[in-house]
Amino acid sequence: MSHGPLPIARPIVQPKESPLTQFAAVTFAETDLDSIADATGRVAVVVSPDGKLGPSARRVNKLTRGALKRLVESEGFAKAEGSVITLNWPAGLVAEALEIIVLARRATAEDVRSAGAALGKSHDTRDLLLLGGNLVPLPELIEAAVLRAYDYTDHKTEETKPLGAITVQSNDAEATKAAAADLLAVAQGVFFTRDLVNAPANDLTTSSFADRLSEMSALGLKVEVLEEDELQRLGMGALLSVGQGSASPTKVVVMQWNGGGDEAPLALVGKGVVFDTGGISLKPAGGMEDMTMDMGGAGTVAGAMRAIALRKARANVVGLVGLVENMPDGLAMRPGDVVTSMKGDTIEVTNTDAEGRLVLCDVMWYAQDRFKPAGMIDLATLTGAIIIGLGHHNAGVFSTDDALCNALINAATDVGEGAWRMPLGKAYAKQLKSRVADVNNVGGRPAGSITAAEFLRRFVKDETPWCHIDIAGVASVKAETTFAPSGGTGWGVRALDRLVRERFEPKG
Repeated sequence: MSHGPLPIARPIVQPKESPLTQFAAVTFAETDLDSIADATGRVAVVVSPDGKLGPSARRVNKLTRGALKRLVESEGFAKAEGSVITLNWPAGLVAEALEIIVLARRATAEDVRSAGAALGKSHDTRDLLLLGGNLVPLPELIEAAVLRAYDYTDHKTEETKPLGAITVQSNDAEATKAAAADLLAVAQGVFFTRDLVNAPANDLTTSSFADRLSEMSALGLKVEVLEEDELQRLGMGALLSVGQGSASPTKVVVMQWNGGGDEAPLALVGKGVVFDTGGISLKPAGGMEDMTMDMGGAGTVAGAMRAIALRKARANVVGLVGLVENMPDGLAMRPGDVVTSMKGDTIEVTNTDAEGRLVLCDVMWYAQDRFKPAGMIDLATLTGAIIIGLGHHNAGVFSTDDALCNALINAATDVGEGAWRMPLGKAYAKQLKSRVADVNNVGGRPAGSITAAEFLRRFVKDETPWCHIDIAGVASVKAETTFAPSGGTGWGVRALDRLVRERFEPKG
């Protein structure tokens, strides 16, 4: 509901131009043993856990006068699988450091992730020569290293020097390059999501967020921005009610990738609350600064759409995000207000801090009405309750369709992103009963993440396979993860991309 001119002029800080965080340049070359001695920066070599040395490792051992062989024969070396051991200023090499990557030729995915992340964590402005040899999961090792070598510096005044280049030598450079291409495209999507989640709210306003998404039209996405007057015409009263108290206009951005045939698209829907004070149901001051990440669902959808476009996925996917700011104000939605959704259901707003579901329900209904999707997945930093249940290790997944849900969880597991299925049920839905409206927006403290999912389920059509992912515990974290430093993780971009690849693209 458009509220017209504001009674008091409130300037919005002009967002700064925020270029995308770039990861290290990666190039591929055939194995060249003669290049090792004079390589600068760092040299990384793969060694089997049983101490066997391949051709590159044998050359390194010769250059370092047997230092590598002495290391692999030392006590405890066999227990180091998946780790990276650093020898600084190695004799016989120009490089400042020699990184020994301990991996079997067909190492497990977990070990590859651990080793790649360790390599990426220590990556700095120095160049890196990675001697991959015939390591089978070499592309995944590169991906992990690139993902972990991330640092958000947009608002630091000290000049940031670019990361050193990574040169990957392997026994089949063209095959390695081809296998790594899609992984590196998806990594760009992850970085985009992290940048969005890490951005402060006076930078990432609803308008600047929409602008950044519109720029992705250059990648082949069809991008539309629906403004408040159009949202009013469509009847999105639940979504619009959330932004009544903010000077930032509410928007919905639609991103379409048409890489398939005539089949119905997969719809990805994201909650994009660029800052959440809780509204009139004001949050405590302690920790409120973290609510810049309450647009994490929209950030994940944006990153996934970027990844899908960059690797030119052979599927039809549409991403829709509701962008809004939840502020307390004389015009803000109040506890006890009744709002009307696009579906037509009336909603009693008992708590204005349960605003994410009001954003999602209208965008989800619009997605189904317009696109008739083959499946719909929404993502949101929706409830603190999911953190109590699952901590910061797993996102909570709720679903009405076993096939879609299992495929999603399998995709997340394949890429090392934690996801755990949670229950739904009529008993939980009964907690949302309202005395004055069709439904209440909250169901009390018990099972808070489940009742939130049940609220959203009300806005899912019977014919639509649906998953809801509560990413409140995994979108932004205080401690580093395998793939990321503290802050925005980019969780979900890789899982969604893998789901699209495995379930919605033709095989072969």
